[in-house]
Amino acid sequence: MPADHVVHTLCPLDCPDTCSVAVRVDPDAGRVLKLDGDTRNPVTAGTICGKVRRFDHIVHGDDRLTHPEVRSGPKGSGKFRRVSWDEALDSIARRLRENAATYGGESILPLAYGGSNGLLSDGTTDELLFRRLGASRLARTVCAAAVGRAHVGLYGKMPGVAYDDVPEARLVVLWGANPSDSGIHLVPQILEAQRRGAALVVVDPRRTPLARKADLHLPVRPGTDLPLALAVTHRLFETDDADLEFLRRETVGWQELRTRAAAWTVERAAAVCGLDTDDIERFVRLYAESSPALLRIGWGQERNRNGGSASAALFALPAVGGKFGVRGGGYLSSNSGSWMPGSLVDDATDGPLPRLVNMNRIGRLLTDPGDEPPVRCLFVYNCNPLQTLPRQDLMRRGLEREDLFTVVFDPVLTDTARYADVVLPATTFLEQRDLRRAYGAYVIGDVVPAIPPVGEARSNVDVFAELCRRCDVLRDDDPTTAEELRERALAQLPADARARLDAGEVVTPPCGAHPVQMVDVRPRTDDGKIHLVPAALDTEARAAGSDGLYAYREAEADGNGALTLISPASRQAISSSLYNLVEADAVVDLHPDDAASRGIASGDLVRLVAALDDLDGEVEVRARVGDLVRPGVAALPKGLWARHTRNGVSANALAPDTLTDLGGGACFNDARVRVERAG
Repeated sequence: MPADHVVHTLCPLDCPDTCSVAVRVDPDAGRVLKLDGDTRNPVTAGTICGKVRRFDHIVHGDDRLTHPEVRSGPKGSGKFRRVSWDEALDSIARRLRENAATYGGESILPLAYGGSNGLLSDGTTDELLFRRLGASRLARTVCAAAVGRAHVGLYGKMPGVAYDDVPEARLVVLWGANPSDSGIHLVPQILEAQRRGAALVVVDPRRTPLARKADLHLPVRPGTDLPLALAVTHRLFETDDADLEFLRRETVGWQELRTRAAAWTVERAAAVCGLDTDDIERFVRLYAESSPALLRIGWGQERNRNGGSASAALFALPAVGGKFGVRGGGYLSSNSGSWMPGSLVDDATDGPLPRLVNMNRIGRLLTDPGDEPPVRCLFVYNCNPLQTLPRQDLMRRGLEREDLFTVVFDPVLTDTARYADVVLPATTFLEQRDLRRAYGAYVIGDVVPAIPPVGEARSNVDVFAELCRRCDVLRDDDPTTAEELRERALAQLPADARARLDAGEVVTPPCGAHPVQMVDVRPRTDDGKIHLVPAALDTEARAAGSDGLYAYREAEADGNGALTLISPASRQAISSSLYNLVEADAVVDLHPDDAASRGIASGDLVRLVAALDDLDGEVEVRARVGDLVRPGVAALPKGLWARHTRNGVSANALAPDTLTDLGGGACFNDARVRVERAG
């Protein structure tokens, strides 16, 4: 065998693109030497992001966990002693059984976010373990909850425009999305559309790289995307640019949508959103007169109290404007609905379902459970909740509880893992078998291990199957290996999938790789129509404290001089993953007007102090003053680790645990802060 060779796999990290990857390895040493792109996924076409190029430093880095450990010092100290897998698993199984028997299964809480895992490693053997123990169920709502709820409510999650059909558009609207940092393979498609003459509109409070190239940038105030979308809707009806024939034929509730949007004149929306009326009018004209017109619906607009209604209003726009039925026209959001795979395990539960815990409220549950049974066993995997969930202060206090038995199962020693009683080493995607479907590109493919597991690391599938055995909940017909799960997945895929996957290819869904909306794919609602004001969403919004779907709520803390703190994605990390490789301190971006009024210059150490009544957190970082953010907004990246701020506190310490009007999503962009010099 040569000194090194190349393994072809697929990247399953939480990104819509799902790159095909060529991994150069030293097989004798079991080391990853280099990661690069390959061309099996035609959308990613041989390129990968800088994040994944550095992934060998995760696999072989100083923070890598290589063997099981148990706590030997105070919680949070990060002091552990090495133990065998048998000792670690026996202790975990014993505590799980004891908690279920003594306090009930709901005293056990699995805490995971599966965005960076495939079909085999998430929701399979882990689901079997926790369901059969009667553990509390987890609502994974920290991201995409409001957008997903709106998408399902209006369209039944109809697949969207393909990446490589974007150049067909004559207008591209990026709303709440920054593909320069997340989903980079959309960028060349947008630039090609511009080269062919398309106009580009970017709706974002930040001056992102594509906003700098845009024909029109609308730096909307965070939380006011809903008024802007409704004003565009109202204006389309007002100027007779709404496609009434399409609305009558293909939609339900368009008259009610028109009524609810009518209060939002361009002038009113401009005042609320902090925009010029002329710019909104220009946007309306561009959208009305362009065909094909593509709306890229991201996730930025969902991260506030109005996030569900804002997302629904965006999904409604292509129907109102009549933008479907042509290649490159309509919307692009999550395309995961193109597959619709069922569960790979028996997820039936005997008796009533255990309680459902919203992951945005876990800090509150761990510290003040109220009438709910207290959580006595917390099993954390596939996430770093101390640095990603709202109310970091409550999350930290909960993890410090001596009566809370915490397991963290992760490839690296995260900030959360430092509070664990037992730490288990997990494999990375370069060391395990999986099957990954993209939610941007129209592909599904095998994730192939490039090297053996580092140290004693084990996969999710193997560890949770073994815990099922030790907790005596495993049944004879349960799948316990990745290969058995893959067989079940293949049965749900197109007939030729096995041969193509076994040949190292990627597979496209039944709708094909280039579906045209309302032609090749249609709404997956019960009646096959677009529901613009779904009764279920209206009811849900009212239950969440709104006056109904599309009802705008102003932020309570606005008007007191505080800045809105947003926590966008970074090109350095995927949420908190990979931030352990970043050595530089974080900076908060401020607009020159906001900095000048506070006597702040670039490089100054500043304090961001929570301005909401029930929060008392503060973050110390350096300021960077420039035109990246609009006035009234401060930006500090999400997912930072403790090492990246002066006082070890991150942006999520300043975020409330209030919920979006749909889906129970996180309201990170409802954070309000006072910014002052620290010295």
